Amino acid sequence: MTVSELATAGADPYPGWAEEVRELARRRNAVVLAHNYQLPAIQDVADITGDSLALSRAAAASEASTIVFCGVHFMAETAKILAPDKTVLIPDANAGCSLADSIDADQLRAWKAEHPGAVVVSYVNTTAAVKAETDICCTSSNAVEVVESIPADREVLFLPDQFLGAHVRRITGRENMHVWAGECHVHAGISGPSLTATVEANPDAELFVHPECGCATSALYLAGAGAVAPERVKILSTGGMLDAARESTASSVLVATEIGMLHQLRKAAPEIDFRAVNERASCRYMKMITPERLVRSLRDGTDEVHVAPDLAARGRAAVQRMIEIGKPGGGE
Repeated sequence: MTVSELATAGADPYPGWAEEVRELARRRNAVVLAHNYQLPAIQDVADITGDSLALSRAAAASEASTIVFCGVHFMAETAKILAPDKTVLIPDANAGCSLADSIDADQLRAWKAEHPGAVVVSYVNTTAAVKAETDICCTSSNAVEVVESIPADREVLFLPDQFLGAHVRRITGRENMHVWAGECHVHAGISGPSLTATVEANPDAELFVHPECGCATSALYLAGAGAVAPERVKILSTGGMLDAARESTASSVLVATEIGMLHQLRKAAPEIDFRAVNERASCRYMKMITPERLVRSLRDGTDEVHVAPDLAARGRAAVQRMIEIGKPGGGE
């Protein structure tokens, strides 16, 4: 097996690599953060593993002078926004995000011009430039609370995820909420038909569904139609999935999100059989952060993430407004 294949399987890529990471981090006064969708080997070597916003807040609170963010680029940008005085590194600067790329600042400015006076709510899965054009950020776990905090007579522009937006509009019943037609290509690929087939094959399993998934509406339909007990269907952020896993009494759980999440779920509740609704739901951008690239980043200081001070200040204000509304909860 190659080093990357070993890492994907959760095995040590080569003897002593984890110790090398920890020694390099000590020398650089760095903290290593890993997103829940990272390779198992990267998750296990990190100082902190979690969702993007929780990790960014941990970065800001850390006494380390350097943050090594094992995730995708917008996440490292968010860490830099919340910790502007720290050096932020990402092991591969090419690790992008199809959801964050589905809207840019020029497109958002044009959309705002079509709806003067509207309140812009941006999911944290956005670039720093988009956050700078945003009134309030949200996470997948508090998007409903953020939208409900906005006066009912104000239009809302919600971006960029159409599935999360549809979920929020369904819960709030808000008719003056416009949703951008963006999506995460991985979550969009977890379809209703594949969910239905998996549920039919596992009728006693609980169902954890991320609201970014294209199958979220199908999950609620299955519950309403009696194909699965409503109390067994849970629409959750990644952080919410971990909380639910620790509290669950189920023997098996079907999980609709990126497959990297299974590693943390199995660690949180090893007695439960966690299975992916779609075993091919793997983000190639997340998997670009390999052990070799993490070692290189710590050793050579590559690749550093920069955010223009004015963009950082405006984006930070949008995140802080979200935090003032209620606890941030899970980032994705």
